[in-house]
Amino acid sequence: MPTPSDAERTWEAMLRLHAALLPRLDRVVAREGDMPLSWYDVLLELRDAGGRLTMGQLSERVVLSRTRVSRLVDELVDAGLVAREPNPDDRRSAFALLTGDGRRRFLAAARVYLPAIDREFATVDPARLADVADGLEALLEAVTGDAPPGTRPG
Repeated sequence: MPTPSDAERTWEAMLRLHAALLPRLDRVVAREGDMPLSWYDVLLELRDAGGRLTMGQLSERVVLSRTRVSRLVDELVDAGLVAREPNPDDRRSAFALLTGDGRRRFLAAARVYLPAIDREFATVDPARLADVADGLEALLEAVTGDAPPGTRPG
């Protein structure tokens, strides 16, 4: 088998790191933040969008559960964290709206999630971590054409 390219090595490392850390972070957020990480992902996107997205927009933005967005929103509606609103311009779609309780619960979970991320990377040299973050943000911009989102919870 040929030596993997740098692009292949980067992709494999990102996938392996994601697979290693996601279950650990999910356990912390579920236990201490009182919600699944998939809920946090949806609430984060709604919060970053000013509290309102169509279901299609939300599906494009979530990171963890693209295929389950409708079911996740149903769960969040049942929990009182999100509301659905009909889209007057398109009867086939609806808006997902972040409720006040959803915003409060998101912020409480962020106070658990963000320090958990920092703990997972605590043994990595800070300069190396900064280099990796800069490199991945540059790759994101090169691949998508979009500037990195900057710092945000999650």
